[in-house]
Amino acid sequence: MNSQTAGGPKHIVGIIGWSGSGKTSLLSDLIPKLIQRGFSVSTMKHTHHDFDMDKPGKDSYRHREAGAREVLLTSKKRWALLHELREDPEYEMDALIAKMAPVDILLIEGFKSHRYPKIEVNRPSLGKKLLCRTDDSVVALATDEAVQDISIPILDINDVDGIADFVVAYLRQEGER
Repeated sequence: MNSQTAGGPKHIVGIIGWSGSGKTSLLSDLIPKLIQRGFSVSTMKHTHHDFDMDKPGKDSYRHREAGAREVLLTSKKRWALLHELREDPEYEMDALIAKMAPVDILLIEGFKSHRYPKIEVNRPSLGKKLLCRTDDSVVALATDEAVQDISIPILDINDVDGIADFVVAYLRQEGER
């Protein structure tokens, strides 16, 4: 889980799974648990859908529509940099990670096919195949039912403290290598 980017996150942990499996809920519950354990945490979310954080009619939206390559929104509580790709290809994950501020842990939701340590979220009742059976970068399975013939740790999806403990132990183990 050690990052390959200088200045970015020290560790990367992915949360992957099929749509509707509970990735976002787990991630939202896991963040404060890791912060309580003394880690700084950032997140990255991949979507296959077009998205827009801006609102038609707002000044920043008009700037982008007029052709601005980037628009920086800022206030006393937060800032956001909107970068328009237009016809450029989607950035590679490592290039995006390199743009992020240094933190202890970067939690990534999505980017299933990329090679980084991941926790798979799977609910057998949804009938979706297990990704960990074909992806050796999955280091644990978080689920709500018993699963057979899995050689990686199986975590109770409803025990977020236990999942946070697993992440911390895994980070320590990786740090010793």
